[in-house]
Amino acid sequence: MTDSTQQVNGHSTNGKAFKVIGTRPIRHDGVDKVTGRALYANDPHLPNTLYGKILRSPHAHARIRKIDTSKAEAYPGVHAVVTAADMAEVADKIAEMGEDAVNLRYLAANILAHDKVLYHGHAVAAVAADSPHVAEEALKLIEVDYEVLPPVLDVKEAMKEDAPILLEDLRTDELGKKGDKPTNVAAHIRHQRGDLEKGFAEADVIVEREFKTAMVHQGYIEPQASTVIYKEDGRVEVITSTQGPWQIRGQVAELLGLPVGKVVVNPTEIGGGFGGKFTAYTDVPAALLSRKAGHRPVKIALSRTEVLRATGPTSGSYIRVKMGATKDGKITAAQAELIYEAGAFPGSPVGAACGVILAPYRLENVQIDGYDVVVNKPQTGAYRAPGGTNAAFASETVIDELAEKLGIDPLEFRRRNAAVEGDRRPDGPVYARIGYLETVEAAMNHPHYKTPLEGKYRGRGVASGFWFNGGGQSCAEVNVGADGIVNLIEGSTDIGGTRTSMAMQLAETLGIPAEQVNPKVVNTESIGFTSGTGGSSVTFKTGVVAYELGKRLINQMREGLASYWDVEVDAVHFADGVFSHGDEKLTFSEAAKVLNDHVGPIVAAYGTTARGAGPGFATHIVDVEVDPETGKVTILRYTAVQDVGRAIHPAYVEGQIQGGVAQGVGWALNEEYFYDAEGHLLNSSLLDYRMPTALDLPMIDCVLVEVPNPTHPYGVRGVGEVPIVPPAAALANAIYRAVGVRMTELPMNPAKVTSAMLQLA
Repeated sequence: MTDSTQQVNGHSTNGKAFKVIGTRPIRHDGVDKVTGRALYANDPHLPNTLYGKILRSPHAHARIRKIDTSKAEAYPGVHAVVTAADMAEVADKIAEMGEDAVNLRYLAANILAHDKVLYHGHAVAAVAADSPHVAEEALKLIEVDYEVLPPVLDVKEAMKEDAPILLEDLRTDELGKKGDKPTNVAAHIRHQRGDLEKGFAEADVIVEREFKTAMVHQGYIEPQASTVIYKEDGRVEVITSTQGPWQIRGQVAELLGLPVGKVVVNPTEIGGGFGGKFTAYTDVPAALLSRKAGHRPVKIALSRTEVLRATGPTSGSYIRVKMGATKDGKITAAQAELIYEAGAFPGSPVGAACGVILAPYRLENVQIDGYDVVVNKPQTGAYRAPGGTNAAFASETVIDELAEKLGIDPLEFRRRNAAVEGDRRPDGPVYARIGYLETVEAAMNHPHYKTPLEGKYRGRGVASGFWFNGGGQSCAEVNVGADGIVNLIEGSTDIGGTRTSMAMQLAETLGIPAEQVNPKVVNTESIGFTSGTGGSSVTFKTGVVAYELGKRLINQMREGLASYWDVEVDAVHFADGVFSHGDEKLTFSEAAKVLNDHVGPIVAAYGTTARGAGPGFATHIVDVEVDPETGKVTILRYTAVQDVGRAIHPAYVEGQIQGGVAQGVGWALNEEYFYDAEGHLLNSSLLDYRMPTALDLPMIDCVLVEVPNPTHPYGVRGVGEVPIVPPAAALANAIYRAVGVRMTELPMNPAKVTSAMLQLA
């Protein structure tokens, strides 16, 4: 791996160089993780724990006529059996889910099926027993009488008037107005401005193509697992792997009919999530079982097959894009239609996709239509820039073809049309300071792009990507010991090194080394509400809190030292980690000892809703070689250029970029959910659902372009989601230049590449 950092506005704030930000300290949780001491959700074993297993539907679409659990309940070693009938009645209202939102009635019906099963693997009942093996045997004794119904698996088929209806009460939200008849189309949204007809009339070249992408999974290594105890006093304690402790708390409380104050969620270390660990798939069934099993703890840990069949993958899609441009390379009009699989219940990321698809470009005449469509597949969940990879695959392929037809270099074409500060995004907002143009120019000037690619069946592709980035609520507390160690208490679960990035921003504010800050993630009782770890929000929002918290801590220590020195507060100064008054000087650690010994404890707390997250942009370059006989695509070289705002810990930023690229490569070349005609998932294991390994990837070079976000004290922009957006399109464009075929369907596996080459021949 090689990397470089291009600092557009310099590596400073208010003319002052950073001491901690931009360095690469050892991560605070590193020792526990590399030595195996870190606790993950399947590690804790409470006394008298029972083991839960979940019965799942063998059908993709069926009505439940009857469930008979009597034989399972009588089986030796079984302590409880639950179905949807054990849940509380829930309101028809929307709940926030970290990176998206969900109707609570649909959430309840997804976690345990009510009157219908809507996908292969849909949870129907759960058993708690003395051992996992006993629980599995008991599942076989539950008798379910199904009326099998025809499934619908394709979004275009699901939109037809005569398609099988999944949810009898679903009505289309048509541009803000509710429909009046049963449908599988949950919503239709539109973004529109300018005169589309006039724009296309002005174009010298028009390209229109249709694209299709398959459903894929986030691919986190750790399956969902929870241990839950429903105590005799009505309090529920949850130990779980989650990106959103407060979201899990809310779901458990709602679905069990409890006040949220009765539920405490203890987040463990998390073995990956990428947006897929906000739903209480295991937490709610385990809580129901614990309540029914005499208040004993119940542990449920999913298998890999269950994870793939039944835990929120991301949407497959159908996308049509039409764009026109003049001979001098100006885009005159753009139109897009995006139809996304929501799975069994509404809530696909089509809304985000509509915001992503044309975001890098300055457009006067544009129309984007998005459709959220239910099909007999698992309800979709967020996956790293949800909806963005599908969208950019379509738009960036068309952009590439436009440039080719006009005889303009593909990066130069992007440069001419690049959105900059003051331009309006296609879905409405006006950009503040952004760094898209800088990423394109950095890519154009990179040795990778300037070096000729030689050899038959080789090609170079480029693509750009956008992500909104998020903010949200964040809280933290600090206390300072007599030795100067700063104990930092926060609520954001750490899946990308965010403990360290928050600690570094606090350390920068206090003028001390990052190693002097001891960060700790705590449960939902121990800190104020903190929104989920998702949306590329955590380093941004925790940085806002860390900066303000640091300033408050400094002011408190100045007040204490003023009392100790018997001077006015304004006479006590702080700079570069040193407090001073006249000739008196104390380092931060010395001041901490004086204050703890002579004045009192040093504590501070702060919480806020962080706003003003700056969007992120990236431009990627990839070289490939295609085997003309097998269609196998080998990646020769990959360079990812990204505006990162401010690289707090450059190694973490590089890791996020490389991880996003790796997942984008898997999505582009191999990964897909494969269903038979009856809706059975046929590749529900990592043997058959093929994710890339180190052997499938080249070294991924990173170029960190720093265009600081002006709304953040340290210029932070989220970095984790943008890098998954361009890879599929960049690879498609590279394949075209290698073998002359435009790929319009993901994944671009050997069979599809070979088929396209044969059709061309």
